Amino acid sequence: MADVLIGHSAATQALLAQLHRFAACAAPVLLEGETGTGKELAAREIHYAGARAEKPFVPVNCGALPDTLIESELFGHRRGAFTDAWKSQPGLIDHAQGGTLFLDEVDSLSPKAQVTLLRFVQDLEYRAVGDRVARAADVRIIAATNASLRQLAGGGGFRSDLLYRLNALYVRIAPLRERCADIVPLARHFLVAAAQRLGTTEKYWSDVALDALVAYAWPGNVRELENVALRACLAAKGDEVGVDELSAVDAAFCAEALPSMAAREPVSRADTYRTAKNRAIASFDRSFLTDLLRRAGGNITAAAKLADIERRQLGKLLKKRGIERGPYTHAS
Repeated sequence: MADVLIGHSAATQALLAQLHRFAACAAPVLLEGETGTGKELAAREIHYAGARAEKPFVPVNCGALPDTLIESELFGHRRGAFTDAWKSQPGLIDHAQGGTLFLDEVDSLSPKAQVTLLRFVQDLEYRAVGDRVARAADVRIIAATNASLRQLAGGGGFRSDLLYRLNALYVRIAPLRERCADIVPLARHFLVAAAQRLGTTEKYWSDVALDALVAYAWPGNVRELENVALRACLAAKGDEVGVDELSAVDAAFCAEALPSMAAREPVSRADTYRTAKNRAIASFDRSFLTDLLRRAGGNITAAAKLADIERRQLGKLLKKRGIERGPYTHAS
């Protein structure tokens, strides 16, 4: 996944602004979003935009913390505290001092682990296992989940008191299907990164491939897009990566990406796969662009903003599909 949040959509720009506002204070933050939406990137954005940027950012996979070791993992232990404790070891909180403790998959914590975390979050004090002295923790807590903690708490699956402690500041990270304007810049970024990773020449997406990427629902979100870009880059024999490469690496992807396009026009028996595909995409373009102009009242500049594309690029698309402004009026 990208090292920073990438996207031109209004949702992503609003998210970045919100993260930067939250970076200015030390209150706990709860990030909720589907798997693969970039919750850790959002947590890092908060950390590196704030006063703690020069201090450690320590991610913790809560799903990998066993009940028997959670206190030792978080708080550390002293020599002789338990069998095999041959020497004292610092915990994750010690490693995060002055910085940020990122609790990923916090919804996976067991009831016992939730109690342990609650006691720590309440007053930011902890004792290493085998130690009698409590120490203060100077850490910013950011928690992340792909489930709704409020719903889990309502059903008894998560402690309400812990939810309220973690939920001082709340961020919802929208799935990729709700920020379609981010798909193209993300796809281009991942294709460049894939070429560098594989040691090949730089590649580019064809217009048809980009249309297919935008049409897809992305249930795996940004992480799935990154994987598709990597596989398509591997499959490409030349510099251009098209729908054929996408079909080769994931047939199900194209089967889901283009059904609405293909449904608009019946396929002739004389059609080849490429001909039918291009006709379907042309049909989609005409339908989308006509509706776009209607919503913008025929104003090309306004239409370009609505579609989140350059005005010049929109003009080329309209010319390519033979669409004129016409007497459009704004939709009511």
